[in-house]
Amino acid sequence: MYFAEQEISLRNAVLASEAGMMAIKSGETEFDLSRLSIADSSTVAVMLSWQRAASQQGKTLDFHAIPESLNSLLALYGLTELLGLTKQHQS
Repeated sequence: MYFAEQEISLRNAVLASEAGMMAIKSGETEFDLSRLSIADSSTVAVMLSWQRAASQQGKTLDFHAIPESLNSLLALYGLTELLGLTKQHQS
């Protein structure tokens, strides 16, 4: 399981994206977001890039323990279904 950093925001989105991409290339499909305490729209963009990269490799990512603030952003943008999120994935 890949554990996201404590923060994924505009400040570190590129590094966070690259770290997740390396995990996907290594075969990881389970992403735990329980440590994430700082998230913004950049986090949403990073999650979408991870999902796109996984999809290109014929994989689907499973996101776990999504913080409520991030879940609210995803719902606002209408992305919960696109990312395959259900109530069980929420924090």
